This record gives sequence, C-alpha cells and structure tokens, in this order.
Amino acid sequence: MRRTQLYLDDHLWKLVHTRAKQSGVTVSELLRDALRARYCDERINRQTAFESAIGLWKDRNDLPTTDDYVRQLRRGSRLRRFSQ
Repeated sequence: MRRTQLYLDDHLWKLVHTRAKQSGVTVSELLRDALRARYCDERINRQTAFESAIGLWKDRNDLPTTDDYVRQLRRGSRLRRFSQ
C-alpha cells in the first residue's frame, strides 16, 4: 500500500468525514472504496463481458470453420480489391 495526499475543498472534506463517520470506516477506507467502485469495477465488468462471449458460437453448425472461411477469402477478389 502507498500513501498519498489529497487536497479537498471544505465542502467535500466535510462530506467525506460525515460519510466516513456514518459508515463507521476511516476516511482513507471510504475513499479507497469509492476509487475502486469508480475505476476498478468498470474493468471487471468489461472482463466479465469478454469472458461471457468466449465460446458463444461454439455450437453453431451453420458457420464454416475458420480455415474454410480464410481459404474462401483468399480465393475471392477481396484481397485483390484491397491491393489496388
């Protein structure tokens, strides 16, 4: 854990101290929790969404295999269009 200093205006300082007292936690703990909620949960939610997409189409029988799809692209004119 690392120590840091933070400058707060009077209104915010009173708010943070009041909330910490009401919650029964230290100001430091309250601010750490607020920072985690604001900046860490977004990453965790994104990671959860990505992980839930893994294998999403694994049981699809109507799609070609990856190898077949790539071979089809290479045979078609798509690559020639991009090289012009």
